[in-house]
Amino acid sequence: MTARFNHTIVHARDKRVSADFLTQVLELPAPAPFGPFLSVQLGNDVALDFVDDDGEIATQHYAFLVSEAEFDRIFARIVGRDLAYWADPGRHRPGEINTRDGGRGVYFEDPSGHFLEILTRPYGSGG
Repeated sequence: MTARFNHTIVHARDKRVSADFLTQVLELPAPAPFGPFLSVQLGNDVALDFVDDDGEIATQHYAFLVSEAEFDRIFARIVGRDLAYWADPGRHRPGEINTRDGGRGVYFEDPSGHFLEILTRPYGSGG
């Protein structure tokens, strides 16, 4: 049997703001309502279902594998929005990107404080 990841719930201070942010920055289709959620479809049949949460948001890390051309466009939007970004998850290298495994990667935050990452090569893939 093969189990495939299908969706997860992303708690947000404002589901519309967070879902729109993600779709705009990553060039994804507009979020679609699904019950109390706003669902963002990713390119591999996985959905991030945003839900409003008035309590403390336990921030999570979400990493997105993108092509080199997509990285360029997404990174330009990160810079264009004047978002803080880092080359590392420990936030010790602000204003930089990383070149692990012969690709590129960068970390940034969404409006609810979730730590997002885009990368062009899976870690451990060499290069």
